[in-house]
Amino acid sequence: MNEFLPMLLVCAVGLGAGVLGGVIGFGTTILLMPPLVHFYGPMQAVPVIALVAIVANLARVGLWWRSIDWRVCGVYSATAVPAVVLGANTLVQFNPRLIELILGSFLLLMIPARRWLRRQQFKLRLWHMALVGAVIGYLTGIVASTGAINTPFFLSYGLLKGAYIGTEAASSLTVFLAKGATFHQLGVIDARAIAQGLVIGVFVFAGSTLSKRLVLHLPEHRFLQLMEAVMGVSGLSILWMAWPDR
Repeated sequence: MNEFLPMLLVCAVGLGAGVLGGVIGFGTTILLMPPLVHFYGPMQAVPVIALVAIVANLARVGLWWRSIDWRVCGVYSATAVPAVVLGANTLVQFNPRLIELILGSFLLLMIPARRWLRRQQFKLRLWHMALVGAVIGYLTGIVASTGAINTPFFLSYGLLKGAYIGTEAASSLTVFLAKGATFHQLGVIDARAIAQGLVIGVFVFAGSTLSKRLVLHLPEHRFLQLMEAVMGVSGLSILWMAWPDR
């Protein structure tokens, strides 16, 4: 019973997170981080998140298959995959509290970073996506989710709505597959983490399938408000859990 109730709560969050992630292109793992860190600790949460992210991105790829820009996916993944392996090897050297501080701070810093990038209104070329993949791939190896910081780059390339969601999901899928394989090789992912990731992933997948109808009807300003609210609440929640003597 003690194990069942936390998992039930996390799965319920996963269902809602799947809907949210399917609408705005990210947010699934951001919403799941606080309850996972709270119930299972950061070192268990990060590999579970990687497995959930694989399922979530598979669902988005399936929903938007015909809209995916495979050239962008290939260029991005070519540098992101080796970078995420390097980042994952960096992660296992950290202590749990430091991981919590990194996760929470990173989410909060993404809010002004996204606004700044949006104000620049720059247009990315295809080769720029290789640089983006290298940087974000490394960060993804260290923190649980970088979907939010991916957003302005994929939008700046000219991808919109379904094309953005599908291409970003396909690109992230290769990264999280590499991350999961690296965690397995390092002994971080055990049978329990795999079971938790798959169970939560089923609920995330179900939520993702409900999202497609909402995408085309979501105004841009609501999209941005929702995105920042998710990042802010989750970042503050994780920092609170990392605060000493709370």
